[in-house]
Amino acid sequence: MNRIEQARQYTEQLKNKTPEEVIAFFLQHFGQKIGFATSMGAEDQVLTDMICSIDKSTNIFTLDTGRLFPETYQLIEETCKKYDIKINIFFPDYEKVEKMVREKGINLFYHSVENRELCCNIRKKDPLKRAFKDLDAWICGLRRDQSITRLNNQLVEWDEQNGLFKINPLIDWTEEQVWKYIKENKIPYNELHDKGFPSIGCQPCTRAILPGEDIRAGRWWWEQPEKRECGLHNRPVK
Repeated sequence: MNRIEQARQYTEQLKNKTPEEVIAFFLQHFGQKIGFATSMGAEDQVLTDMICSIDKSTNIFTLDTGRLFPETYQLIEETCKKYDIKINIFFPDYEKVEKMVREKGINLFYHSVENRELCCNIRKKDPLKRAFKDLDAWICGLRRDQSITRLNNQLVEWDEQNGLFKINPLIDWTEEQVWKYIKENKIPYNELHDKGFPSIGCQPCTRAILPGEDIRAGRWWWEQPEKRECGLHNRPVK
């Protein structure tokens, strides 16, 4: 059985399980070979709570691009304190960042999609590859209703670009379910969510949204909706 078929089998096997049951299954199945990539968003805070209730020794990591909001750094500290964990932080290669800024400018991402993708590659994708070293699977906070680019994502996928199984325990959850869990369990979250920021990334590339706008409208808002991904996530096709 190839990896794509295996992912489909996992999805079918676990389709009626709760997110906690899905997480517990894969933590046991992959052991030290699985990690959780958190961007400190609302969904990721839910998953952090679930993971820590099952196994606090799980490898939880995040990417510091060097251009995050101050509120995000504060949340990292609060989360580590609440759950008594250490979130592993991966940084971009400073030489690549310096070269990019020297050649393209400090805010290059506003000038073209190509420039923005270059910045995402250096600040996010390259560090993520280091974070994935020695892993066979990663847990992610994707939900289908977050964006048109995520409509076809599944509970378990084969992540071809990284050579890992990708687990999306909250894939079928709604935004309402996420916030209900956060409120009921008193989970720390980024205070920017209360100021109109449903999706939070790097500070220059994130804005608050207006009532009625898509929840991803504040990310790379100057680009077309189908382009608004940093490249960390595959875009499965039907």
